[in-house]
Amino acid sequence: MSSTIKRVGTIDGIRGWSLFGILLANLLIFQYGIFGKDEIEYFDLSSTNLGFYYFTKIFIEGAFMPIFTFVFGYSLILMKQNLKRKQLRVKWHLFRRSIILILFGLLHSTFLWEGDILLVYGIMGIFLLPFVNRKPKTILIWVVLLFSLITAGSIFDSGEDLEITSEAKMTSYLIETMTIYSSGSYSEIKDHRLNEDPMELDPEEAVLMLLLLPLLLSPMFLFGMFGAHKKWFMNPVKDKKKYLIGLLLLIPIGLLLKSTPYLFDEINMEMLGGIVLPMGYICLFAFAYSKLQPLLTVIENVGKLSLTNYVMQTVICTFVFYGYGFGLFAKLGVAAGFALGIAIFIFQILGSTLYLRYFKQGPLERLMRVGVYLRLRGAK
Repeated sequence: MSSTIKRVGTIDGIRGWSLFGILLANLLIFQYGIFGKDEIEYFDLSSTNLGFYYFTKIFIEGAFMPIFTFVFGYSLILMKQNLKRKQLRVKWHLFRRSIILILFGLLHSTFLWEGDILLVYGIMGIFLLPFVNRKPKTILIWVVLLFSLITAGSIFDSGEDLEITSEAKMTSYLIETMTIYSSGSYSEIKDHRLNEDPMELDPEEAVLMLLLLPLLLSPMFLFGMFGAHKKWFMNPVKDKKKYLIGLLLLIPIGLLLKSTPYLFDEINMEMLGGIVLPMGYICLFAFAYSKLQPLLTVIENVGKLSLTNYVMQTVICTFVFYGYGFGLFAKLGVAAGFALGIAIFIFQILGSTLYLRYFKQGPLERLMRVGVYLRLRGAK
């Protein structure tokens, strides 16, 4: 987001908070691989590590990415308003922003890590262009419609997982991944990441998944856009009672829904929980912000450098777990990984706060700005 946009401190804080949750969730991928994290029985975890694993799956995984998605949509409207004030072409600048995100995502996923989200956000940025000039009421109608479709799909889901591969092929893939990721060179790990895939999807199934992706992701993007139009979070102290009610209602309901696949054999409301719980967490942070704003300002600093901090998390964690670094892949454990995530985030709080004393933008945010405005000094 451009530094000349009138920043909403609570939104920067929520963005920073979401980066913390994303890091904790991604540590399962960093430690066990993008497929291994859901085949955790292969790694023979201790009871303590299993406890942290299920805590992460229920409380964190799938709950903080939607928060970041909400903030992305919110920031999209702020940037649109900023561009209109400067009498610049809104959709063209937003399109360039999306293309740059796609390029960042391609570089990130090709040369660093398979868990990239920047590519998807860039694609979604293009998908959302028709909505940037729509009225808030129109956006809300789409939000309700899409949320309703996801809810219906979650309710009528049989609870059976899609069989994407055979057990033998998955086992072979995980054994190879453990060996290469823990002791391989950078080129060996990169080759394995880009060329080995245990999934056995038909082309029709792959196309269907790609077509469903915008349907599943767009509600939270659009909800964030609606929130920006309605000027949510501009005055958290004034609205703190609303946030308190929201967090007390939505967090317990969201946690219950996300727990259903672990509590019941035939009921899986995890997808719906992945909508409700993030909304509860947003209310939680907004309420905390109304009480502890001076203390939480440091979280804002992480959010202001979100792109740089996100990529930095990848750099740090791949070095810790991959063979060209410390080689701790599948060795550290979920509990210790959780502690590592806290330490990394504290480091990013301190680093971001110190950095912003001397610079207004992070290095990747600066590159983004130059690409969007096509000026070395950005837009005035």
